[in-house]
Amino acid sequence: MELDDASRHGFGRMGFGCKHYRRRCRIRAPCCNDVFHCRHCHNESTKDGHELDRHAVESVICLVCDTEQPVAQVCYNCGVCMGEYFCSACKFFDDDVDREHFHCQDCGICRVGGKDNFFHCEKCGSCYSVSLRDKHCCIENSMKNNCPICYEYLFDSLRETSVLRCGHTMHLQCFHEMLKHDKFSCPICSMPIFDMDKFLRALDAEEYCHNMFIF
Repeated sequence: MELDDASRHGFGRMGFGCKHYRRRCRIRAPCCNDVFHCRHCHNESTKDGHELDRHAVESVICLVCDTEQPVAQVCYNCGVCMGEYFCSACKFFDDDVDREHFHCQDCGICRVGGKDNFFHCEKCGSCYSVSLRDKHCCIENSMKNNCPICYEYLFDSLRETSVLRCGHTMHLQCFHEMLKHDKFSCPICSMPIFDMDKFLRALDAEEYCHNMFIF
């Protein structure tokens, strides 16, 4: 049975992709001419550590009809939409629109979480949650550094990032791991990550309440 245009457009949605993204195409890496589901798949597979420049991708392969073609949202051969979210600047596709992708012109890349929930801090050089607007310490290009715990580059990391009181940044997961090891200061500048007076008062109150119930 032949599909109509609308059915072809949505055929296979969320049925293809990799562990990073749901998409109906693969990309050809211009640096090595190999084919991968996404740039992260490429970067994880390289032995020499080179990374794929997302903006340099010129061709994709439709996963429904296996046609290689210039980067576009819709396959010119079978009419399938290769990604419900598509960014022509980043050559980025994703069928999982619940992630609320948006392209930040200042960052020059796509991010997730909804455009209305973020603002771009020009000094820090990245998008931050609107809850941090006028409430964080700015450090020049703070996000364009490696996480001080795991050393992964933060700016385009897939993992959530935490901004410390001092303005330095690290992965949220790494932040929690640091707390588990009783480390309560920034690993870069040694500034306490909490208001220590409030923190100690809270600990004293917790110990007092605990002792009240020891018989």
